[in-house]
Amino acid sequence: MTSLAPPLDGITVLDFSHALAGPYCTMLMAAYGAKVIKIESPETGDIGRTWGPPFHGSDAAYFVGLNSGKQSVALDLKSEEGLANCRALAAKVDILVENFRPGTLNRLGLDYSSLSAANPRLIYVSVSGYGQTGPRSMEPAMDLIIQSASGLMSVTGTTAGETVKTGHSIVDVTAGLFSMIGALMAIEARHRTGRGQFVDVSMMDTVMSTMLPNFARYLASGEIPRPMGTLFDGIVPYRNYVCADREITIAVASDKLWRSFCTAIERPDLTDHPDFNVNALRVKNRAVLEPIIEGIFRSERAEHWVRVLSRHGIPATVVRNLKEVIDDEQTAVRNMTPSVLHPVAGTIRVLGVPVKLSETPGQIGRAAPLLGADTETVLAEMLGGDRQR
Repeated sequence: MTSLAPPLDGITVLDFSHALAGPYCTMLMAAYGAKVIKIESPETGDIGRTWGPPFHGSDAAYFVGLNSGKQSVALDLKSEEGLANCRALAAKVDILVENFRPGTLNRLGLDYSSLSAANPRLIYVSVSGYGQTGPRSMEPAMDLIIQSASGLMSVTGTTAGETVKTGHSIVDVTAGLFSMIGALMAIEARHRTGRGQFVDVSMMDTVMSTMLPNFARYLASGEIPRPMGTLFDGIVPYRNYVCADREITIAVASDKLWRSFCTAIERPDLTDHPDFNVNALRVKNRAVLEPIIEGIFRSERAEHWVRVLSRHGIPATVVRNLKEVIDDEQTAVRNMTPSVLHPVAGTIRVLGVPVKLSETPGQIGRAAPLLGADTETVLAEMLGGDRQR
């Protein structure tokens, strides 16, 4: 085991964020060694604390999962004392993360311009629905709203045309990831310039960026895509199929794999069929080919097909539920469900760090804090005699 400090050791983060996008970003920062000070209202705390059941004590499991490794400081932003302590803390940290509606913190004197005057090295990460500029910048937004506004929902749904949201809050998580990327880029730039900067992260922009293939197709063809279920418009076969007992997912993403696939399903006659022998023809003749494959898969159980396809090098898996994922040995080997000690609920399992660094690995050091649990300790440590009372 390496004795080197984690990669963000020595970085202090002031976290004004709530709900999901910002807290996901700062959770990752904490997992990789940053000191994260979460500022919350002493009356209500982060709105995510109420998003249950289930709960760990009085806090929703949702919140506990997103705020591991942080310290909670309860300050009243409606009071001059609370605001003065926030400004004093901001003068001593490396990064500030917030996801209020644009302009909210300006009115409190907690905007980038004001805080960077006292702390020129401050990196100020602001996450919002549509960004700090443009005609929609002041509109309220949540993950669901941006899934719809960005076009993501228009391509997510059934072949019958019914649109649905994704199975998890992909817009918030994507914005959180890009927020961390932006902060890390700003840290690297600060090494050269000595100055921090403002990092403007738009949920709309980030999800559009992750939809690059979809937008590239539209910009090239002018054709507006529609929901296709698990189908993919550019590859066949590449989707879910119903087997005798449950669904599987397969990905035959090349003509080489197609030949192996035909051998695996014992249909060599399809290999060089003039309608199917290259991917472009399989896409063109999807309506003829898909029913043939569907009938083949219905003849056996899913596990049978996964074994057969995997033996021939075809990417395949059963469609698993979360219990199956958690119980998978792969999950255990990758340490993706470590245990932490929660101050009320006792030992609980949370998700582990996603990026494994060989020399400076991260870890989930402590459970999410109770509201205001670290107020006295942090203010005394960070501000000392400068603390406002």
